[in-house]
Amino acid sequence: MGDRDSTANLKNGRHYGADSRLPTQGLFIHGEAVSATSGETFETINPATGQTICDVQQAGAEDVDRAVKSAREAFKVWSRTPAAERARILRHAVDILRARNDELAELETLDGGKPLQETLAVDIASGADVIEYYAGLAPAIRGEHYDLPPEAFAVVSREPLGVCAGIGAWNYPMQIAMWKSAPALACGNTMVFKPAELTPLTALKLAEIYHEAGLPPGAFNVVQGDARTGQAMTCHPGIAKVTLTGEAETGKLVMADAAKTLKHVTFELGGKSPFIVFADAILEDAVSAALMANFYSSGEVCSNGTRVFVERPIYDSFLAKLKPRVEAMRVGDPFDPETQVGALISREHMEKVQGYVDMAKASNATLVVGGERPSDPALSGGNFLTPAVFADCTDDMRFVQEEIFGPVMAVLPFESEAEVVERANATDYGLSGAVFTQNFPRAHRMAREIEAGSFWINDYNITPPEVPFGGYKQSGIGRENGLQTIESFTQVKTVYANLGRFQGMY
Repeated sequence: MGDRDSTANLKNGRHYGADSRLPTQGLFIHGEAVSATSGETFETINPATGQTICDVQQAGAEDVDRAVKSAREAFKVWSRTPAAERARILRHAVDILRARNDELAELETLDGGKPLQETLAVDIASGADVIEYYAGLAPAIRGEHYDLPPEAFAVVSREPLGVCAGIGAWNYPMQIAMWKSAPALACGNTMVFKPAELTPLTALKLAEIYHEAGLPPGAFNVVQGDARTGQAMTCHPGIAKVTLTGEAETGKLVMADAAKTLKHVTFELGGKSPFIVFADAILEDAVSAALMANFYSSGEVCSNGTRVFVERPIYDSFLAKLKPRVEAMRVGDPFDPETQVGALISREHMEKVQGYVDMAKASNATLVVGGERPSDPALSGGNFLTPAVFADCTDDMRFVQEEIFGPVMAVLPFESEAEVVERANATDYGLSGAVFTQNFPRAHRMAREIEAGSFWINDYNITPPEVPFGGYKQSGIGRENGLQTIESFTQVKTVYANLGRFQGMY
């Protein structure tokens, strides 16, 4: 169950079918693959074919409790491990991840439907970069000393929280598992991680790699399952913190559960981000970035700039350059190295996205290109949609207001800087945004005025490990990556030392 050999032949991953299912996958607790006690299983489906990859065992409350107890036991060891040794172990995990990049990327493509050209280049590598970054920071976590003359001083130290719960999303399964576990482990915490039930496979591989690298048994456990498993984690009294990537409504539910035991929380939630193009922008760059900001990973990226505001003088030119570029995008088999747009994660999600496309077609917006099921019969079993662009959109259209999480771009004209700022901020979300302009002062005015946790100037969706990522408003609480995350995975202890005699009052 979940052994390395079960995915060793993934160089032929695109040939997997109903007659070549992987073995049933279970949980990973205390350094080994174990079976769930619930007796329930669910299927994980290849989004590109509709065929079952394997059955996965559902973790019940008893399994979550077992994982938490294991993590609490491991915490006694890991939290006392010297920071330099923690760093060495994490760097060893990075080496293994990079050596196995292709195998892991292919498993991610099989389970999630993303093009192999993406997963080979980004998904595993970018997560490994984050682990490497926090491995470097681990020995640098420090406290403070305060001199309090004449006969006292105080020491303020940073200590780990304990057991942290990580709840992942299905769009970047392994990357998210690494983004959450890297700072937690670097700070001396342990983690129980639940991947999304739609993409459960690669988190098990990460658990194996951490164990192989030298992490103590129980320091990183994986439990599988649906919302019931997640709720068992968020309500568990033995868990000190929950870090979630998901939808805003899910975040509200998790926050309510976490409040019952006053758990720490970090949420990276949804977005409906503005992508703003001024008339002085380098048009070719703006068009290329808009394609990336809307159609990379089939549009299943929380920070995507799906509201594309284009200044009126170049509006028609922008659309004229955009249309043929979208038409030329290759939709197809994710294992084909030429494929640029893969499958949406599930049939249900594809139908949801199609519903928004149909809504847009029925509105006063103009369909520029796409929004159809591909005609290739070889793709008929998968969850494929061609990238869609709608022009002449207005802010009050539902598909412009609501997060779609699919390959649907809304292009909106604007007349002035003040107008576009007001319209861009007229949303409950505030995850990200961008401006394309050659006017340096204007670029920085926009960066100051747009309500977003991340803002790019003449670029999009660049997230180096060194800089924090997270949202304003209903796009989240707290940050991932960067130095700020160290603070959210530690707690402060003050020790006051009296060097003289105690001075009583009575």
